[in-house]
Amino acid sequence: MAEITASMVKELREKTDAPMMECKKALTEAAGDMAKAEEVLRVKLGNKASKAAARIAAEGVVGMYLSADGKLGAVVEVNSETDFVAKNDEFIALAKGCAELVATKNPADVAALSALPMAGGTVESTRAALVGKIGENMAIRRFVRIEAKGKLASYVHGGSKIGVVVDVVGGPDDNGQLGKDIAMHIAASKPKALDSSGVPAELLDTERRIAVEKAREAGKPEAMLEKIAEGTVQKYLKDVTLLGQVFVKAEDGKQTIEQLLKSKGASIAGFTLYVVGEGIEKKVNDFAAEVAEQAAAAAAAKK
Repeated sequence: MAEITASMVKELREKTDAPMMECKKALTEAAGDMAKAEEVLRVKLGNKASKAAARIAAEGVVGMYLSADGKLGAVVEVNSETDFVAKNDEFIALAKGCAELVATKNPADVAALSALPMAGGTVESTRAALVGKIGENMAIRRFVRIEAKGKLASYVHGGSKIGVVVDVVGGPDDNGQLGKDIAMHIAASKPKALDSSGVPAELLDTERRIAVEKAREAGKPEAMLEKIAEGTVQKYLKDVTLLGQVFVKAEDGKQTIEQLLKSKGASIAGFTLYVVGEGIEKKVNDFAAEVAEQAAAAAAAKK
């Protein structure tokens, strides 16, 4: 049997917010498999066990560029160590400059982007100079370039912490308001895909497996488990796909994005959603422990 260490229990608790003892039991049941232990907790505790997973730790900004005709765009994430630096005008200018270069020069990857000309040097030399000036590390993490099938609309939220570009095909001549509304919806609701075809099969398998186990623990007949699981998966798809979600500005609280688009004679070719720090785990320092450690070190040095 795999050894369940205190650090493993702590990691699972930070991911799920579940009680320590429940985390230890789940890890024991899962033989130390962290992903399986999360599933065990979701079966036992419901969605509470996944709420901490959405926490964003890393700092930085989303830089964005859209051409005047709305046919070409780019989104770039540039990270910094602190939110203070993320608000620096030169740092923000670096991110926006990178987004424009991505759109107009079409680099293959971050290395190619870093080698492009910028401010009398390159993107990399500009970044390095800013690091030297501010005294804090910063990095270009990722980017995407978009060639529109229709017309691009964008929305930036939270001091450039969330950036959305959506490609709207057709629709009314409303100065892009429909696209802006949908981009805002995406920032608020954070869909995983446009429709069910874009949702990874492993996510659906996980939802189905959890639904079966929860129904079994609730004493539901075995013959009903698959039907219950399928209903759960369909509800999940409505929650995580853009077309299935209820529009955040729906007056009746029921109109989905798919219904909204149909009423406007429009469709969505695709969208990009960047949330700063998504998927990055940032070290959290225990200030009191750090002070105590420094004091102990200083006392030891005097001996």
